[in-house]
Amino acid sequence: MQSRTCSAIDKKWSEIEDKIQFPERKIQKMKLTTYLNFPGTCAEALDFYAKHLGAKILMKGTFGEMAGSGGPQNLPPGLKPEHILHARIQIGDTLVMASDGPPERVQPMRSAYLALAVDSNEEAERIYAALTEGGEVFMKMEETFFAHRFGQFRDKFGINWMVIHEKPMPPRS
Repeated sequence: MQSRTCSAIDKKWSEIEDKIQFPERKIQKMKLTTYLNFPGTCAEALDFYAKHLGAKILMKGTFGEMAGSGGPQNLPPGLKPEHILHARIQIGDTLVMASDGPPERVQPMRSAYLALAVDSNEEAERIYAALTEGGEVFMKMEETFFAHRFGQFRDKFGINWMVIHEKPMPPRS
């Protein structure tokens, strides 16, 4: 019965697809990038990540710098000209974008994490110690069945992290 239902759904979906004109994608390569918002602490967070993770700050522009010669116009509530309008950093081989947002609207991360994989227990412990200072630990750094070291936490800037030094996993049979 279930396979007949699936076949009927597949057939119906095929009929629908034939009627819909999907535009051709012009860009062949798609890239997903994380964008972090901070409540006025973006510059401090980027400097912190540069110091403790070796992140490279590729670009950092303030509201004042990017507003043109007339100075800041229409600043979001609670933000100043020196706050970050847009920044790009590289952590490892990953590009991350960031900015400051109105402090009353920016919330700490809830269900998303930046997952950072490292090659040694020492590096996992070092990063965990640095990023948990002033933050909130969800799972202390420890050995698990899948990792030599694994920990979950929110740093003092409200960003959730997972730090992992993975164990080799056996191939699936």
